[in-house]
Amino acid sequence: MTISFNNIPSTTRVPLFYAEMDNSAANTSQDTAPSLLIGYANTGSTITANTLVIMPSTDYAKQLCGLGSQLARMVEAYRATDPFGELYVIAVPEPATGNAATVTLNVTGAATESGTLSLYVGRTRVQVAVVNGDDVTAIATSIKNAVNAVGSLPFTASSALGVVTLTARHKGLCGNEIPVSLNYYGYGSGEVLPAGVAVAIATGTAGTGAPVLTSAIAAMGDEPFDYIGHPFNDQASINTIASEMNDTSGRWSYARQLYGHVYTARLGTLSELVTAGDLFNLQHITLAGYEKETQTPADELAASRTARAAVFIRNDPARPTQTGELVDMLPAPKGKRFTMTEQQSLLTHGIATAYVESGVLRIQRDVTTYKTNAYGVADNSYLDSETLHTSAYVLRKLKSVITSKYGRHKLANDGTRFGSGQAIVTPAVIRGELLAAYRQMERAGIVENYDLFKQYLIVERDENDPNRLNTLFPPDYVNQLRVFAVVNQFRLQYSEETE
Repeated sequence: MTISFNNIPSTTRVPLFYAEMDNSAANTSQDTAPSLLIGYANTGSTITANTLVIMPSTDYAKQLCGLGSQLARMVEAYRATDPFGELYVIAVPEPATGNAATVTLNVTGAATESGTLSLYVGRTRVQVAVVNGDDVTAIATSIKNAVNAVGSLPFTASSALGVVTLTARHKGLCGNEIPVSLNYYGYGSGEVLPAGVAVAIATGTAGTGAPVLTSAIAAMGDEPFDYIGHPFNDQASINTIASEMNDTSGRWSYARQLYGHVYTARLGTLSELVTAGDLFNLQHITLAGYEKETQTPADELAASRTARAAVFIRNDPARPTQTGELVDMLPAPKGKRFTMTEQQSLLTHGIATAYVESGVLRIQRDVTTYKTNAYGVADNSYLDSETLHTSAYVLRKLKSVITSKYGRHKLANDGTRFGSGQAIVTPAVIRGELLAAYRQMERAGIVENYDLFKQYLIVERDENDPNRLNTLFPPDYVNQLRVFAVVNQFRLQYSEETE
């Protein structure tokens, strides 16, 4: 007998027909791991801290994590772009010590006409009715009541003597990146203060403190997450999750093979963002920088960008995410946006960028924070996050081929004269499988240069371990169209006639 059976015994004597199933040549699927968002839930909410929870909808997030909670807002921002993909969340406890950020609104002047005050708390417009004759105390009370009537806001409000104090729902640095402004759309959209009224917005108490993420990371276990939205952009928090992602013992290591990429965000000036980018050199982290005047909280921007990457990369890991719309995210107003020169500086320092087209905030380039090699020399091998997603795709493809077809095979040298149908594999057989897989990925637009790949591919039996095959797999990834340069060599008139 030369054919290898898994279940039908060779000693069977009872007639007649026996069949067993073998799906080793039928697997054509490709892993697409779900997304994960990490953040705060409201105190007293029903979600269990540091536990993986599947999150099918925004309504469920509000119910489980609490109205106005960071996680509920992040899930809402995520689902606006990716309503279909599988999503999990982990609620982390707020820092034991620290402050909740506050913002003050100092009202001056009595109203000399009735009108509407348009207050923007993050992306949400809160409209406050002002009546002719209202004094500062009445106006401040109306603002407080209007804010507290919108339970989904990240702030709660109090007022006294014409001053409104907005207090973040959560302790921590995150509260410092929740923008508050007046009349975002301006006069052209009818957003003006009633005559006689002035409101000065100022930062009150700065939010301080960051969560301890070790238990949240432990809760991730060995579940695969390709897209991880991480709202905590301080150095310690990013380094903590970067450790979970590392190539030696983390999610990208040979021992775990979980892969994935982390997306976070930060609001700041050019110098603040450049300084932040220089703190890191991590290929598995994309830190997106937005203008300080961006009218969207940083945590919601992180969730939205995570969703956009998930939607695009699931369809094709090699296509650039540039131009991707960050749905419903409010950009900085005109005149407050980064210039092209400033965007170039941000990208050079490992900060991913965005741009605005017709009022819509879009991804410009999803670079990682990786900039130099171990010797401090400039290194662009991990410049773009698409390179990491492509790598995960390729490695999973190879794993699928090998584990599906050769999970229980014997290993022999090339040239061994075994019977056809035997569950035996040789280096040449594996080489053929890898070449076939590469052709498939080439047709899918993931890799290129098959002939050179074939030339440099090595599959050999280990000299010291007869049960082991060693492979040098040298793919040439398809790149992204980033720059189109033109020399417009114009003429006012060609000097000779052409046919």
